Amino acid sequence: MSITIAAVIPLYNGEPFIADALRSVLTQTLPADEVIVVNDGSTDEGPAIVREIAQHYPVRLLDKPNGGQSSARNLAIRETSCSHIAFLDQDDIWYEDHLALLQQPFVSSEVRRLGLVYGNLDQIDRDGRLITEHCLDQVPTPHPKRSLLQCLQHDMFILPGASLVKRQAMLDAGLFDERLSGYEDDDLFVRLYSMGVRSHYLDTSVTMWRIYPESTSFSARMARSRMIYFHKLIEAHPDEPRLGQYWRRDVIAPRFAKILRSEFLQASKTADWPRAACAWNDLKAVAPYMKKSVQTRIKLLAPLVEATLGWRMPGLSRRFLRHLLR
Repeated sequence: MSITIAAVIPLYNGEPFIADALRSVLTQTLPADEVIVVNDGSTDEGPAIVREIAQHYPVRLLDKPNGGQSSARNLAIRETSCSHIAFLDQDDIWYEDHLALLQQPFVSSEVRRLGLVYGNLDQIDRDGRLITEHCLDQVPTPHPKRSLLQCLQHDMFILPGASLVKRQAMLDAGLFDERLSGYEDDDLFVRLYSMGVRSHYLDTSVTMWRIYPESTSFSARMARSRMIYFHKLIEAHPDEPRLGQYWRRDVIAPRFAKILRSEFLQASKTADWPRAACAWNDLKAVAPYMKKSVQTRIKLLAPLVEATLGWRMPGLSRRFLRHLLR
């Protein structure tokens, strides 16, 4: 099978990293057929760096108003005519054989209806120093996904920057949801799985994944995105008592409740009360889909938690509160 590959990099204020990201694309042992950088309304010198590189290498720069990473990726997917898309975030780096490894399962055609090939990751810090090898070995979900349950009960842990995806499959699925700034990859990959698109996993690190404080900090935008994704899953996967399937009660709601409890506890430890209040309010929105015993517990805790968040009970031990919410 002959395939063509477009390398796609969304760019938003990525001046410190974009040159390294682009260099990793341009030095692949299997060159990309097209390299597209989408400037998503940057206000720094990142686009100027790309324009300078584009004078010497075949790099295409697309400019658009800021709309988020999903809209930037979608623009590139629509613009290219390549059969497959390889994504890269502006602060990550591909290993030199990234494309050669990821394209091989597509070429061999051993997996029926194959639409997604992805690999493992090595974590690096802001300065590019290696922190952890084979990060996906440490996450609580199998690879590749073989059931809807595996797709829904945890984060997917499929990094777009370690993936090669069939373009037509993404078009058929409706592309990335542009309302999402977080969970947009999980959302797309769950929809692909539900359509019967198969995936193949390479237990080899193909990407260096850069994690640093600014890349993982809490934001209201991420919190909104998380709840949009939660409600999308709730709508798409109702409980089916006659089949003994309780997607909402036993899978989706407990997953998000665990995330929100962790968010609340972390925020309370650092006295970030606006963040804690946001997590608590979101937890209350998740609670109606959980078991009755959990709903009752949250209702009983509500006056105590909300009094603490409102500082109406300044003597209350926040350590005790964290214990109650574990």
